[in-house]
Amino acid sequence: MTLVDRFQQGLAAPICLTWELTYACNLSCVHCLSSSGRRDPRELSTAECKAVIDELQRMQVFYVNIGGGEPTVRPDFWELVDYATGHQVGVKFSTNGVRITEERARRLAASDYVDVQISLDGATAEVNDAVRGPGSYDTAITAMRRLAAAGMREFKLSVVMTRQNIGQLDEFAALAAEYGAQLRLTRLRPSGRGADVWDELHPTAQQQRELYRWLVAHGENVLTGDSFFHLNALGSTPLPGLNLCGAGRVVCLIDPVGDVYACPFAIHEQFLAGNVRAPGGFAGVWRDSELFAELRSPQSAGACTSCAAFDACRGGCMAAKFFTGLPLDGPDPECVQGHGERALAGVAAGTAPRPTADHSHRTGPRRRAGGAVPVRIGRAPEGFHARDGAGPPAPVDRACDTSPLAGRTAPETGGAG
Repeated sequence: MTLVDRFQQGLAAPICLTWELTYACNLSCVHCLSSSGRRDPRELSTAECKAVIDELQRMQVFYVNIGGGEPTVRPDFWELVDYATGHQVGVKFSTNGVRITEERARRLAASDYVDVQISLDGATAEVNDAVRGPGSYDTAITAMRRLAAAGMREFKLSVVMTRQNIGQLDEFAALAAEYGAQLRLTRLRPSGRGADVWDELHPTAQQQRELYRWLVAHGENVLTGDSFFHLNALGSTPLPGLNLCGAGRVVCLIDPVGDVYACPFAIHEQFLAGNVRAPGGFAGVWRDSELFAELRSPQSAGACTSCAAFDACRGGCMAAKFFTGLPLDGPDPECVQGHGERALAGVAAGTAPRPTADHSHRTGPRRRAGGAVPVRIGRAPEGFHARDGAGPPAPVDRACDTSPLAGRTAPETGGAG
């Protein structure tokens, strides 16, 4: 049995567990896969989070990939990081950098069990801030400068590839080298708010080929995870990665309220496997979920069966198919053979599934009549000054409206908050 065959049947514990600790975020990135902004008052308590970490330790999960939202705005974030590393669970967390102070950078640099990913989606402020919001470029660069000054090496510069930034690959590599970071490239998915801008932001077919050629030529030290295995059909040189959809087999997601989804990019009730608050906890969901059992059983290649490139791309990304209205056994919407584009032509407007929940700062219609929303620099959330991240918190009417930056000027102690 090959390693891929073994992975397809599922493992006793996930290789990579993504855990979104909060939906609270100081930014409103137009492509946010979890539609983050406002915290959910039902999010797991500190004690419940520690209980999950205890489970992960017993399951021998090597590390957890923490995100959000902006995870560092949880008042107990640093406490939970210390608890995880103290229980043999390594932590990799993604952040926009808003709370990477000089003191925090020094403490992170001194840890052997914490990795940091700074999110930046443009090698220039013009490109980045149009997607992530005004001032977010300066915030990320400041965080990287502080980490580098503290002596932290090989932290990650994490970039979502878009139509607007794919011509900046060399510039991203230079930025990573300047700060002693490792470049990490990921794929844009039509998930969360990303569904509204996918048509405008996802790379063109020509750009997909450009990305593949760049990765073949320069990607030896560039991390991609399994973001781009659909590009393997372009040539005889395979890109590094597992080359299969690991949803429910080797990966999954825990969201802020404890719901467990098969895929970090498919936050939708169709992919909801259970909740860590239920009897049996996370281990029970991973072991006994009917959804996971179905995903671990042999899958039909469907429309891709007759394609000569199937063994190279394995049909592509489940989440990308689902949120563009394509069948799960159909072609990837960015299929480099053109099958996805032809399949998308048959999807009726307005029929693609929508994310289960929206935690965005602003409410109202998500889509215009044409189906997409324009990418432009938007207004920062009330109470947030983009340049310095400080400012008085907005009045709180409900728990879910709590400013995610309330109290961020307080001195650094065990937690940030």
